[in-house]
Amino acid sequence: MLCDSIFFTVSRFKTHSQLFFFFHTRLSFWRNALLEYTKSVRKMTCDVLEMMTDGLGIKPRNTLSKLVSGENTDSIFRLNHYPPCPLINNNNTNGSNIVIGFGEHTDPQIISVLRSNNTCGLQINLSDGSWISVPSDPSSFFFNVSDSLQVLTNGRFKSVKHTVLSNSRKSRVSMIYFAGPSLTQRIAPLTCLIDSEDESLYEEFTWSEYKNSAYNSRLSDNRLQPFEKKAVSLSE
Repeated sequence: MLCDSIFFTVSRFKTHSQLFFFFHTRLSFWRNALLEYTKSVRKMTCDVLEMMTDGLGIKPRNTLSKLVSGENTDSIFRLNHYPPCPLINNNNTNGSNIVIGFGEHTDPQIISVLRSNNTCGLQINLSDGSWISVPSDPSSFFFNVSDSLQVLTNGRFKSVKHTVLSNSRKSRVSMIYFAGPSLTQRIAPLTCLIDSEDESLYEEFTWSEYKNSAYNSRLSDNRLQPFEKKAVSLSE
């Protein structure tokens, strides 16, 4: 993979004083910007989750958003830099004009929010197995349904497999907010989405259990498979 990343655990820095010890005082502008950005993105994420809850007819409206809005949530903010790869045409073994910046995967959290500069590269995998490019738009946010949300909705929302391709001429920079629940939060299909004709597809687990399992697997693996009660068809 051709990518440089910086991770920040959002819940670890709840106040300016805590973040002060992480950043040098001369980087106060960066500290303040990070706090304001993650605060705003968290609020937007909760709004989107509540709209999704409305679409599913779930009550109360904060059933999903409350999982990522508390102080003890295990959310992560990541900065990615994909440098240009000018030797793309000569530096791959399969003869294609492709260099992977970040391999194909799904995100394990509940939902992720991405914003990038004006350089293409993000691709998502469709149910028929084909890949399509997501147009770059630095003024827009891209929301990815993640594994835990697929479980909570009992497969109604599908976790999005995606990858990033390198560009031969331009750098790609992206910012991703991964909205996760607290480590002790139990994840299972919501009972209001299960009836006699639609049984639970997944075993219950804590976010800590799934996080450990996911990060001990291969990036491209179907990391939900060990928790499935029966085969889940992502093409339906």
